[in-house]
Amino acid sequence: MRKWMCVPMMTLLLLLSACGGNGESEAADLRDRYHDMAGCTMEAVVTCSQGDRVWQAELRCAYVPDGETTVEVLSPETIAGVRAVLDGETLTLEYEDLCLNAGTLSSQFVSPMACLPRLMSALRDGWLLEENEEAWNDVPCRRLTVDQSGTQNGKIVSTVWLRQEDGTPLRGEISVEGEIILTAEFTSFAFYDTIDEQGNAP
Repeated sequence: MRKWMCVPMMTLLLLLSACGGNGESEAADLRDRYHDMAGCTMEAVVTCSQGDRVWQAELRCAYVPDGETTVEVLSPETIAGVRAVLDGETLTLEYEDLCLNAGTLSSQFVSPMACLPRLMSALRDGWLLEENEEAWNDVPCRRLTVDQSGTQNGKIVSTVWLRQEDGTPLRGEISVEGEIILTAEFTSFAFYDTIDEQGNAP
């Protein structure tokens, strides 16, 4: 009797492990493209919520791993043209020849202007916590949650919904100490290897 029960139990365990393995493999394949990319361009509506304060802007980002990354405000009109330059761990704002502090939301130096580069960095190098299939606004996605905690003992977790169709981001969230403070709704995205010589995405 014990031998008869052992066989289906072992089969079940093998099936469960196989399912987990496939999911991890898909997540790894998706992340490999981000880890190996030369760079990417993207636009997104970024919303910052902290307490009673809400900040929202449409941003354009040219992300270059281990190089100079730029973020520009497209709207609202009152701050359109504000430009952030990220070089390594340095974050400054450039506007009409002025260099200003970009502002932060926590002891981990999480800035709204750094939201998009942080999401890309998390996809490349963060520690994978969760992955599953989950639709966003009826779009089939693979949802990845990664840990990219900083140096001040604060916990930073990023979640990104990647389209199953092509692996590009649809939505991103960044939480600090369990509170979601930044969200990004992507409106366009292109890897550098899919941009033509004139710099236009297909």
